[in-house]
Amino acid sequence: MSNCSLSGPLHSSFQKLQSLSVILLHNNNFSATPVPEFFANFRNLTSLRLSSCGLNGQFPEKIFQVPTLQTLDLSDNKQLSGTVQGFHSNGSLRSLVLSRTNFSGTLPDSIGNLKMLSRIDLSNCSFLGSIPSSMANLVQLFYLDMSSNSFTGPIPSLNMAKKLTQINISHNNLTGQINSTHWKDLTKVVNLDLRFNSLNGSIPVSLFSHPSLRNLQLSNNQFSGLLNESSNSSSSVLHTLDLSSNKLKGPIPMSVFELQGLKFLSLSSNNFDGSMQLNEIKQLTNLSNLDLSYNNLSIEYNGTNSSSSSFPQMATLKLVSCKLKTFPDFLKNQSKLTILDLSNNHIKQGVPNWIWKLSNLHYLNLSYNYLVMTLEGPLLSLSSLSVLDLHSNQLEGKLSDLPPVATYLDFSMNNFKSAIPASIGKSLNFTYFFSVSSNKFHGDIPQSLCNATNLQVLNLSNNTLNGTIPPCLIEMSKTLGVLDVRRNKLSGNISDTFPYHCGLQTLNLNGNRLEGVVPRSLVNCTNLEVFDIGNNEISDVFPCHLRSISKLRVLILRSNKFYGPINSCRRSRSKFFWPILQIVDLASNEFTGKLPRKFFSTWKAMLDEEDKVQSMLNYLQFSSHNGQFYYQDRITVTSKGLDIELVKILTIFTAIDISANKLEGPIPETIGELKSLYVLNLSNNALTGKIPLSLGTLSRLESLDLSSNNITGEIPMQLVGLTFLAALNLSFNQLVGPIPQGKQFGTFSNYSYMHNKELCGFPLTTHCTSDEAPPPSATPKSKGTSSTTLIGFDWQFILTGLGFGVGAAVVVAPLTFWEKGRKWHDDCINKILLVIFPMLGLSYRGCYNTKVEEDEDIGDENTKDCEDNGDEDEMEGEAFRGRYCVFCSKLDISRKRVIHGPQCTCHNSPPISASSSTFFIVTSS
Repeated sequence: MSNCSLSGPLHSSFQKLQSLSVILLHNNNFSATPVPEFFANFRNLTSLRLSSCGLNGQFPEKIFQVPTLQTLDLSDNKQLSGTVQGFHSNGSLRSLVLSRTNFSGTLPDSIGNLKMLSRIDLSNCSFLGSIPSSMANLVQLFYLDMSSNSFTGPIPSLNMAKKLTQINISHNNLTGQINSTHWKDLTKVVNLDLRFNSLNGSIPVSLFSHPSLRNLQLSNNQFSGLLNESSNSSSSVLHTLDLSSNKLKGPIPMSVFELQGLKFLSLSSNNFDGSMQLNEIKQLTNLSNLDLSYNNLSIEYNGTNSSSSSFPQMATLKLVSCKLKTFPDFLKNQSKLTILDLSNNHIKQGVPNWIWKLSNLHYLNLSYNYLVMTLEGPLLSLSSLSVLDLHSNQLEGKLSDLPPVATYLDFSMNNFKSAIPASIGKSLNFTYFFSVSSNKFHGDIPQSLCNATNLQVLNLSNNTLNGTIPPCLIEMSKTLGVLDVRRNKLSGNISDTFPYHCGLQTLNLNGNRLEGVVPRSLVNCTNLEVFDIGNNEISDVFPCHLRSISKLRVLILRSNKFYGPINSCRRSRSKFFWPILQIVDLASNEFTGKLPRKFFSTWKAMLDEEDKVQSMLNYLQFSSHNGQFYYQDRITVTSKGLDIELVKILTIFTAIDISANKLEGPIPETIGELKSLYVLNLSNNALTGKIPLSLGTLSRLESLDLSSNNITGEIPMQLVGLTFLAALNLSFNQLVGPIPQGKQFGTFSNYSYMHNKELCGFPLTTHCTSDEAPPPSATPKSKGTSSTTLIGFDWQFILTGLGFGVGAAVVVAPLTFWEKGRKWHDDCINKILLVIFPMLGLSYRGCYNTKVEEDEDIGDENTKDCEDNGDEDEMEGEAFRGRYCVFCSKLDISRKRVIHGPQCTCHNSPPISASSSTFFIVTSS
């Protein structure tokens, strides 16, 4: 009952048909239906085919144990899961097909028991572990496909399976080497596909002359070394040879061009070197696809001695980065040519007219050459051309007639100086990608671009376009993914017409003359990842209304007229914003107020530890809906004092730049939570307080700029642990004390610390006093030794210390030995502080060390936290049992009395002096 449009679960009465031997129910729609376990009771069952039935759930293990089962096909049930635990020792299974299901786990060694097994298809599942060596026993095997899993380890020997014709173990994690003994007895193998693994070693040259092998695909591995010449190339039957994306080196063996049956040859992305004559391919009369790109080859073409008709008829020719200096003129007779890629070469001539006459050409890439010519309209009228990439040349002219069905058009980085044709939109009916970036186009943005309703990427950046951004261009952002008009001369307001379900992922308006405010309707662009409006004349408050755009990664407001507090968003009731934000540039505006403490702790992407960050390594880019092309986001950031254009924005790169504003107050400690931060710039503000110790936890920090603020205190020693720190600027502050030494701090110059009057130590010329850390040039003394020469003593330090000591003794001695003097001293200090502190709005805390006798009443307020320590102590020759307490109190100015504080503790041993002494800690009231 296959292909009968059946649906729903199988009726329970079906289990009564236990004499059935063949069950064919494939290509029906048993959606959300598990496989019935009662099939395991069908003792005569030989064939069970349930492919493409929409099955789900767990496949019953018992069915694998049915001894009569010969064919099991469960393919194309993506929701069906299961494991293969084992097979019957006398199993009859001949065909096992589990492809495109969710089967997982390892394969059991008992698979070697299936001596009759001829077909195994486990492709596109979730199997892992090593491939069992017992598969060497499968002598009847002729088809093996285990591709697109997670198998590891070496490829087992399959020499006994002499009937094998198809071997596909591609897209796994296999390792080890392959050698000629793996395949010499497999004389019937037609297809060998080992792509996308981690196989290494050399490639056996005997494979090129294998008697039956037609398709040899070894790309995307780690094969290395030289590719040796083959002595039997002429007898080869190879049709496909793909060795691309390995580490092969040396010259390309000439025997490769003797494989006369070759139709597809790809040696790209290796380390092949030396020169090569393109004329060699004339021997490959059947060749239709050739790719020699991305090597160290110098390909030469001598057209004078070659007849164009003697070359094979090509469908694809890719010679990227091959140092080619001219267009191979044999191409003019290539009537079947559909793909031509000669990009990144040294071609300095104009585009020959015959290229525009290749009627079947679908893909043409001539980018990154030195093409010099004036393009004329008719030259671009190829009726079948879909992709045209001419960027990074020296082309001039107008863009009047474009290929009528083109989907990808890139004319960027040339010398076009005209206006963009007013009717250009009519030529872009099928175009997804259109870029004229980095030319000298002038005039207005044509309104007709709004007719290009299929556009996903529109890049007009780096020109001299003026006028306003057409409102209809904003309105078409429902389908547009990238709008890049940065670095032009556009003016006026940004139209507040962003539609609901706006599809913009990148909006780059940097470097124009735009005015007004950030459009409130931009909140409709919920997929927005990059918003760059820097270097304009926008006058607005911080764009809190965009906080609901949870996918935002890059926010650049630099060099505008934004004003007001950044923390104004706190007034909103919604949750704080932008959990995956990674680049924030608010520099050179007029923001005021304090940096909010919670402002940083909500940016989860900057909080991640290194391991998690590395696992998310990728680039910010827009991929087309059909996956055929992508747009690479570009922005400019300031790092290490330099403006750097990020051509590729790594998702792990994080930066915060809030410099050149009017911010005040302390630097929040919460910045220390941004473990993956690379760049931090808070310079040119009015920040106060100390450098937070928490900055020492920013282990990935490479650039730190806190210059031109009012920061006080010492430089925390914790910053020495920032081993990736390459740029540091703490100049123009009020820092004091010695500069920390060690690690990266030994590489910074005077510029990093200049204009901090009380800062000392290397590399400044101001030396620290001896009670501070010595400069690194000072030679430390050996432990346990001292200098015995006059030169070794710092007499100024010794005499200064002696003077302080004598002065202190004059004051302290009477207070120590004269009881009335001590009392008079304490009373005077109290009276002075009682008068002065209230005038300053301050209060103080006093700590009193007091001997308390066993029965002495010290007041309820002072005794409630003191306990009898139970110790007997002897002082001044008198034995007593008492308590020694430290009373931490706060002076209540209004009531003029001391209130006991929460820090009161009792000591097990008496203080140094049994008499009272007073210490004060001043705090703001």
